Amino acid sequence: MFTSTTQVRVRYAETDQMGYVYYGNYAMYFEVARVESLREAGFSYKDMEDQGVIMPVLESYSKYLKPGRYDELLTIKTTIKEIPGVKIRFEYDIFNEAEELIHKGHTLLTFLKKDDHRPCRPPADLVNLLKSYF
Repeated sequence: MFTSTTQVRVRYAETDQMGYVYYGNYAMYFEVARVESLREAGFSYKDMEDQGVIMPVLESYSKYLKPGRYDELLTIKTTIKEIPGVKIRFEYDIFNEAEELIHKGHTLLTFLKKDDHRPCRPPADLVNLLKSYF
């Protein structure tokens, strides 16, 4: 199982009138955590796209447990529980500064060839990097 952590500070523009993280911003936090987790593993999302493979989101799920608040430093734990095939699932746990779990979610993405948008296997270098965690 691969796990990484990323931190984001809640900016004023990401909050609603109550000072809570606006619900739609959790998808952006997921993306930040997803890209940074792959970078931490030694894989470049940008290089993958430059080599002709893209990863659109097929599914996104969020469960709001407590509000994130303006100026908090949130910690996002990202987990990949299985070696990817044509699809890859990322799970997220978001914690506030008091280390309370405030949000849970997941995204399911697929690998597509950039030129024709047909499904493909994940890049071999990504699979090889992740294998060491399983």
